[in-house]
Amino acid sequence: MNTPNSVTHRFTDALLDRLRAETPGVANRVHFNNAGCGLIAAPVLETVQEHLELEAHIGGYEASAARAESVRGFYEEIGALIGASGDRIAFASSATHAYATALSAIPFEPGDVVLTTRNDFISNQIAFLSLRKRVGIEVVHAPDVAEGGVDVDAMAALMRKHRPRLVAATHVPTNSGLVQPVAEIGRAARELDLLYLVDACQSVGQLPVDATEIGADFLTSTCRKFLRGPRGTDFLHVSDRVLASGLEPLFIDMSGARWSSPESYTPVETAARFEDWELSYATLLGSAAAARYAREIGIENIAARTTGLAAALKDGLDRIAGVRTLETAPQASGTVTFTIAGWEAAPFKQAMDRAGINSALSFREFAQYDFGDKDVDWCLRLSPHYYNTDEEVATVVSVVADLERRPR
Repeated sequence: MNTPNSVTHRFTDALLDRLRAETPGVANRVHFNNAGCGLIAAPVLETVQEHLELEAHIGGYEASAARAESVRGFYEEIGALIGASGDRIAFASSATHAYATALSAIPFEPGDVVLTTRNDFISNQIAFLSLRKRVGIEVVHAPDVAEGGVDVDAMAALMRKHRPRLVAATHVPTNSGLVQPVAEIGRAARELDLLYLVDACQSVGQLPVDATEIGADFLTSTCRKFLRGPRGTDFLHVSDRVLASGLEPLFIDMSGARWSSPESYTPVETAARFEDWELSYATLLGSAAAARYAREIGIENIAARTTGLAAALKDGLDRIAGVRTLETAPQASGTVTFTIAGWEAAPFKQAMDRAGINSALSFREFAQYDFGDKDVDWCLRLSPHYYNTDEEVATVVSVVADLERRPR
């Protein structure tokens, strides 16, 4: 595929061949659904399998004790990935659970304001609405700029006006390739000493994420997407000031606190305060391996290649008459969303499946504000990653062009 956006030069042929050899799934499918789940690399798969085998042979508790140093390595690897100390990382079984745990630590009262954006993850918005129903908070959405993405100046003005109990933003929404200016939002929040929660599920593993630069008090993410870890492995980053202030989750358990007397408990001083005692050690170790794998390749290298592939994909799709790509903001991630004339959602996705292309559907229910603004009811989401090729981009564009010529 000869396009100005070709990024083959960023990785040597030998490196790309090695990465694809270590990614068994590329032999069977064109996997452009990394925003859903990245294909697991062989070293990650081997790590998970080895620990499960150890559990089977010596017992689960005994296996975690035997691998205690490797278990601690998860926190150090994730911390290094996002510029944080390992003791500020808590493991979680889902990013939504991590997000809810963070929310539960904030002492909301009736009339408190949560200030957020119009481009967010559905579960986050539902959580805010649940807090409004149960506690009586107010949810305020900052406006977007014309080209897409939140208007930071307007959001900062709303911070000054409402003095919200919480400022919340999603780095990259699940329903588009938009990259929100989370560090700029963070600077405005810090100036007013406001709590700041960031959802980084779609950015960790494909873009540089620095928790300190962002200034998040809480930052949640998953390991299954662009980081290419196993499902059910996620984490919460907690800032120093959150721990120093004494904030703790509503339902703290024996990992997060010590039962210091019959009538009292004492929270631990690290992010383990936000962690459950029971967890999957096999997948935790697999996620450590995934973080290590990504750091060895280099997040800057991954970002350049992934966004380059997505740009080439968008360029090809934009040349198809009946296709409308939905990304408008100048800074885009590795995700491209589009609609196609003459097709309904399910049949089009099924046609892509039959062509051996992994993708995902997104509906207005997932993005009420964004899809309302764009006047679309559904789109197809394509999300290549660094182990994909220019040839796969060309294949996907060709398949979409063929389907556009023979609509359902």
